[in-house]
Amino acid sequence: MKPIREQLLGDLARAGSAHEVEQVRIRYLGRKGQITTLAKNTDFRRMSPDERREFGRQLNELKQLAESRIAEAFEAVRSRTVAEPAAGKVDLTLPGTGHRVGCLHPISLVQMELEDIFQGMGFMVLTGPEVETEYYNFDALNIPADHPARDMQDTFWLTNGMLLRTHTSANQVRVLERFGAPLRAIFPGRCFRYEAMDASHENSFYQLEGLLVDRDISVANLIAVMKALLSEVFHRDVTVRLRPGFFPFVEPGFELDCQCLICRGKGCSTCKSTGWLELIPCGLVHPRVLEYGRIDTSQYSGFAFGLGLTRLAMMKFGIPDIRLFNSGDVRFYEQFPAAV
Repeated sequence: MKPIREQLLGDLARAGSAHEVEQVRIRYLGRKGQITTLAKNTDFRRMSPDERREFGRQLNELKQLAESRIAEAFEAVRSRTVAEPAAGKVDLTLPGTGHRVGCLHPISLVQMELEDIFQGMGFMVLTGPEVETEYYNFDALNIPADHPARDMQDTFWLTNGMLLRTHTSANQVRVLERFGAPLRAIFPGRCFRYEAMDASHENSFYQLEGLLVDRDISVANLIAVMKALLSEVFHRDVTVRLRPGFFPFVEPGFELDCQCLICRGKGCSTCKSTGWLELIPCGLVHPRVLEYGRIDTSQYSGFAFGLGLTRLAMMKFGIPDIRLFNSGDVRFYEQFPAAV
């Protein structure tokens, strides 16, 4: 990562205008920037767990350095522009032209924060197709055509036999086939279901799937990762519990509940007086799913979990209606801070 750091600092030193600084930002921190894609282009199979953790730490430091130095470069350009004399080119007595500053969507803010957290724990951030095959969306997840679990996911089917994916779990077997084991990966993205829209349901929503496969993985490992995640997201220690839950691609399956952060478990309208909020379906990966991914189940086991990014953003920012996310009202998006 040192060459990228040195190249970044050199490019910033040569950037003399706001446009040039913005080009540097896109080159390193854009969607296809060098730092953004660094984790995606790294072969983690050749690394030990300690090496992956060290890689995540160094990547976070490089990203933070880039963000701070680019912000400083923007400020330096702005200050220099204000200090330079107009030299008759601009009438400084004229009223200025207003520019509206853009903002990030609250779901994007939550996704970016979760990606940072998981990369710090050695997880890769991967993506998958939104138009999926029946095999990866259902069959490879231990949900055959006659399984009643399919009835729980009203699906948008296409005329060519493919479908709009109903969950990010569709990436599990794709990722196992590509990287093998051991593996730590998350895959955030948009999902689609034929839902009746109301304050808590939408036909287009965002999830984040997580998958960890290694030797001697147990429920204790799952709970530890989930507690660490929630503590980082909500910036406080949280109490969690597991309830039995059925999901065909995990065995055993659980619903992970978080103690209500509003009433601290005493019971309120938010948690329906139970003191708990249902948050993360999870469980140990079903052996059949590992076999579909060509993993030796006598050597490896793992756990998987699914976070509703949309629901998590509602909890984090206190948003009462899910339909606000797709409202297109800029006034709504401007309420949320750029740093979470």
